[in-house]
Amino acid sequence: MAEPLVNLFGPVDTVVGPYIEYVLLVLLVVNIGARALEYERIKSQVAEGGADAVSRHPVRIATNVLLLVGAFYYMTVHHHGGMVFSIIVLGLFLTDLFEFESRKVEARREIDIERPKGAIAASILALMYIGYQTLFFIIKPVWSSIV
Repeated sequence: MAEPLVNLFGPVDTVVGPYIEYVLLVLLVVNIGARALEYERIKSQVAEGGADAVSRHPVRIATNVLLLVGAFYYMTVHHHGGMVFSIIVLGLFLTDLFEFESRKVEARREIDIERPKGAIAASILALMYIGYQTLFFIIKPVWSSIV
């Protein structure tokens, strides 16, 4: 892990900066788990109360917001990796908005509630990228000998 280039946020950069990739990795895993919980919750809400009972899961909302803020902070610490991850997380955030509305439409039309496929794909893409950024030290010796 490289030292932060700029100490834009002072003590925050000193405490969180070196570990931001790990924090984002954990947040993303929690977000994926919260998405699974939300899907099950939406299915049960539709079964019990119809389309009007469908609501977002507060843990997924919190992790989405924290991921967005964390990704933008990551951009201040590691510019290239942060920019790429911020774009991926922004896409995940927008996908979540549309996926939730799709679940409400499915509930109103009384058809089967599908999994949020777009949000799952965006989550996997974000997980692969931050996993690569976080765990690169594992493959670095092999990578350096080839490249």
